[in-house]
Amino acid sequence: MIRLAILLTSATINASTIPAAASQCASPTAIANIRTHWAAVRSQLNKATDHEAACRVYAASFYESVTTRQAAVGCIGDTAITALDSEIDSFNDLLATRCGG
Repeated sequence: MIRLAILLTSATINASTIPAAASQCASPTAIANIRTHWAAVRSQLNKATDHEAACRVYAASFYESVTTRQAAVGCIGDTAITALDSEIDSFNDLLATRCGG
C-alpha cells in the first residue's frame, strides 16, 4: 500500500511537470527514461488491489504519454514517435480493460 501511495505521488508530480516541458523538444534520452518509468508503472500496477487508485495512475500516465508525444513530434524521428504511440495505446488499453473506460 505504501508503494502504491509513493507511485501515485510520483505520477502526480510527473504529470504536473509535463505541461511545462511540452513547450520544449523532448530529447531521446528523456523519452527513453520516461518510457522506462511507464513500464515500471504498468508492471507495479498489474497486481494493485486498489483499482480506483490504479486507474487514476493509468489516466495520469496516459495524459503524460500524450503530452510527451506532443512535445516530441517536431524533434525526433518516426521510430521514436511510433514507440510513443505504442505507449499511448498501452495505457489506453489498460484504461479500457481495467477501468471500464
